[in-house]
Amino acid sequence: MNEKSWLRDLILRSDNRKSKSGPADENPKWSKLFALVIALALCGAAQAQQQSKIPKIGYLGVRPDDSSAGVEFLQREFRALGYVEGKTYTFEYRNAENQPDRLPALVNDLIRLKVDVLIVAAPSEARAAKNATKNIPIVGANLGDPVTSGLVESFARPGGNITGFSNIGSLAGKRLELLKETIPKLARVAVLWQLTTTSASQGWNDHQIVAQQLGLQLYSMEVKSTDKLDNVFKEAIKAGSRALAVSLGPLINSNQKQIAELAAKYRLPAAYARREFVDNGGLMSYGGDRSEPFKRVVVMVDKILKGTNPADIPVEQPTKFEFIINLKAAKQIGLTIPPNVLARADKVIR
Repeated sequence: MNEKSWLRDLILRSDNRKSKSGPADENPKWSKLFALVIALALCGAAQAQQQSKIPKIGYLGVRPDDSSAGVEFLQREFRALGYVEGKTYTFEYRNAENQPDRLPALVNDLIRLKVDVLIVAAPSEARAAKNATKNIPIVGANLGDPVTSGLVESFARPGGNITGFSNIGSLAGKRLELLKETIPKLARVAVLWQLTTTSASQGWNDHQIVAQQLGLQLYSMEVKSTDKLDNVFKEAIKAGSRALAVSLGPLINSNQKQIAELAAKYRLPAAYARREFVDNGGLMSYGGDRSEPFKRVVVMVDKILKGTNPADIPVEQPTKFEFIINLKAAKQIGLTIPPNVLARADKVIR
């Protein structure tokens, strides 16, 4: 018997009791007890209805590889906080399959499913989500430079419905420094980058500032399409580049293996911002720990589900970094990694 049937039966029995006893026989104690029972029953019914609705989390990405890894990280961190998928939360995952123009439709699809929180993988996804909703909380695993791009008002108090994790802290200088220590008499470094956002342009500027401090000349390898990748490598060699620094961008992130293969083909020692490039055959990487953003994102989502406004959750930045070296890639291009550089690596692929 459900709560409504039980309450209806209780009320009918109460009415029968009153009709048999008559008005003079009404007992104040019975009336109070009856009111208390009704109140408790209603509270129980409301609580049961509330517990039956479990939060629905949406996740949106562009790159299939990044997004599948992100899903694994997120689900692991939700389990660490005691969440059980299918029982205490449900998960909806959408991926644009390297086609950013699909993002608006995918965001709208998640909105139609009435997700309680929307997690986004990168700045382009965050922008699409912000354009689509001002009410659903949005948490980004990488918001780029969210203040400059207008996603949030400030790091400390984001305002609006967006918060998350930002990799704005540029490590361009560290990667250039490692290249200079690795390659004797290095003078000219090519920088592969993609002008897609304000933060990408800022990244190029950061490279220039640090290069001046290190006494290095830079060659800009701005790439606009996949079919131009081989040409930009050829031009970099013609310009006298003897090493390569690789920035992040949708096109670059989606062609990690091809870029690593081209760097090997043209014998350019390359430093990357993510370890996935090294896993795909690249020489070295220095960047934030891959799992940290997702761990922090899940903590933020947990706070939001418990009632915290995303506008009041500060945007966070990396605190853990890792340096990876691939000795197989070094051997392929005839490069010997100096012992002092090798000793600083967190992981060496042999």
